[in-house]
Amino acid sequence: MNNSFEVSFSLRLAVREISRPPKTTAPAAPQLPKYTRYPRITQVVALALQFQEMIDCGEIRQHSDLARLGCISRERVSQIMVLVWLAPDIQESVLRLPQVPGGRFPVSEGTLRKIASLPLWEDQREQWRGVLAGAGSGTINRGEA
Repeated sequence: MNNSFEVSFSLRLAVREISRPPKTTAPAAPQLPKYTRYPRITQVVALALQFQEMIDCGEIRQHSDLARLGCISRERVSQIMVLVWLAPDIQESVLRLPQVPGGRFPVSEGTLRKIASLPLWEDQREQWRGVLAGAGSGTINRGEA
């Protein structure tokens, strides 16, 4: 006994037109940025301060623990932790930077790390003032250290 059967059908190929009303354009409004966020350097300085607080209160014992916890390399943790060496007023200044479209601020993290590597806070403050003056004119080097 044969339980198979055959089905046949024919397809009609047709192109169907879609009628839509014409698009109406709204009057041009000023282009707003998609989103604003804090500059990257603000986020990284805040992270460095949080990491330092975790070490100070004993939650974390060493940088390698932070690296495992944050799923980043120990080298990156060291780069981030250099920022806690910044003078307190520079840290505060960075943390108070306004939100910007796309989070792009003309001062790079590498520039900030170079400033943090200076041993004297007064030298750091002088460099920071120079960087801010250059940020206003748009002449900051965006390269990372």
